[in-house]
Amino acid sequence: MSAMVLPPIGLRLARTSRTVSQAFERAMADAGGSASMWQVLLLVRTQQWGNQSQMADAMGITGATLTHHLNAMEKQGLVRRWREESNRRVQRVELTADGEAMFERLRGAAQAHDARLRAPFSDEEVEQLAALLDRLKAGVESGAAPVHEDAVERGAHAD
Repeated sequence: MSAMVLPPIGLRLARTSRTVSQAFERAMADAGGSASMWQVLLLVRTQQWGNQSQMADAMGITGATLTHHLNAMEKQGLVRRWREESNRRVQRVELTADGEAMFERLRGAAQAHDARLRAPFSDEEVEQLAALLDRLKAGVESGAAPVHEDAVERGAHAD
């Protein structure tokens, strides 16, 4: 009996990521926002950033793209920006009342999306998936990860 040859992990991961990301974008759009808007609202609300450059880095986008998002959100009345009096180079951002309401709406959509992703799995399987994804990420970030002997036997090949 010949061993089953599975598609490359990178290809499967990319396809799965695209499907999940598109579903998340639809969920955010149905709630009146977007995935990018959700990320900005979440970062601003939780204050998990020091300046706009750090905020852009946290989102994986350029400073110019973040400025574009913030300009649009400011025009929609979702955020308020101002410069610090003591250091005019520092720009602060906070949610307005409308921004808080949008945050709550999008948080509900994000939680529902996450529940949908978790639904086919037991809690143990979700933990296992998280550990496997962390291991995959660490292997990629470290460069060449050690090859398990059975990977070659299973027909693993480059992506």
